[in-house]
Amino acid sequence: MRLYVLRLGHRPARDRRITTHVGLIARALGADGIIISGDRDDNVIKSLEKVVELWGGPFEIQYVEDWYSLIKRFKENGWELIHLTVYGLPIQDVIDSIRSSSKDKLIIVGASKVPRVVYELSDWNVAVSSQPHSECGSLAVFLDRFFQGKELSKEFKGWKLKVIPQTRGKKVVRAES
Repeated sequence: MRLYVLRLGHRPARDRRITTHVGLIARALGADGIIISGDRDDNVIKSLEKVVELWGGPFEIQYVEDWYSLIKRFKENGWELIHLTVYGLPIQDVIDSIRSSSKDKLIIVGASKVPRVVYELSDWNVAVSSQPHSECGSLAVFLDRFFQGKELSKEFKGWKLKVIPQTRGKKVVRAES
């Protein structure tokens, strides 16, 4: 099963930091990649590529201009579309059903106002909370619930830098060349 995150409606002036964080969360918490749509922002793409280069992968980063065609193509290819929205069904009520499906999954995380068609095309509109909150928080909670904490011990391949957990202090090691 493959799992990708679609960041829908990126606006460079407003969303650069949050979209980067959505990508970091997606990578760290088990997604196979992120697809960014909206205004093209090479700075975000390069920043995420640099993280993969230094901290390992695999993790794919793509940009698509036409998000609607992408969503339709994924749907036609049998992918399950999961839209994270405050207006959806509570995650605690649907996560077991989502997890039980072996279909590939596209998690949709909006930046600007999400068009109605996304709600209609999605197999699941999922709410992490029915209160205002960050899309970063929604994605992190969703991925953790979906993977049941197993993503927290994921080993990344090809790393050049790696954190060694400690009670106190910071220890980062470099891979031997």
